Amino acid sequence: MPTRRTDRLSDRPARLPRIRSRSIVLPRSFYERPTLIVAEALLGRVLVHDTADGLTAGMIVETEAYIGEDDPACHAAPGPTRRNEPLYGPPGIAYVYLNYGIHYLVNAVTEAEGHPAAVLIRALEPVDGIPLMATRRAPDGRPLAVEDLCRGPGNLTKALGITLADNRLDLVGSNLRIEDRGFTVPAVSWGPRIGIRVAVDRPWRCWISGNRSVSGTRTRA
Repeated sequence: MPTRRTDRLSDRPARLPRIRSRSIVLPRSFYERPTLIVAEALLGRVLVHDTADGLTAGMIVETEAYIGEDDPACHAAPGPTRRNEPLYGPPGIAYVYLNYGIHYLVNAVTEAEGHPAAVLIRALEPVDGIPLMATRRAPDGRPLAVEDLCRGPGNLTKALGITLADNRLDLVGSNLRIEDRGFTVPAVSWGPRIGIRVAVDRPWRCWISGNRSVSGTRTRA
């Protein structure tokens, strides 16, 4: 796969082929499936956030599944709370929370209503709004490689301007959405979840093999 990267989207070689010429917002039925299936199916889809500052978007290249009250690493492990209420709601809702008081993380709620589960979006390959992403990530003007802008779940929310104000937004019908733009995924890898302290042995993290924006393969920006 090509390794040359530039700051201008028009100059970047296409890393994945397109098979569709228009974008389609993923329907609710996409999310109302077993979480591990959704975690893999999200790879190659595009997370879009349309704000007053502009539109930013990135192709999902890494995800992580959290499934039910029996999963010690899932926020539903203690049972229903005010914080984790979105996990019990309808599929296709955004679950955004503040992690360790530092970073916002964005998840897509999955499975049937009442069955708490979600897919954490761990990394994106930037597609639209790259200059705005760079400004958000590095307001001091320091240079960042394009592949570093959305590498890691906290970095991608900062780049896309996602905050707690976006918690509970409908990914099927709001300014925060996930689209199918026709990208195809050549190969997928699976491995243990990272960045957690419990249930680290469960191989519920998946990523596009060889993609330079994947967070688990290099030191984060």
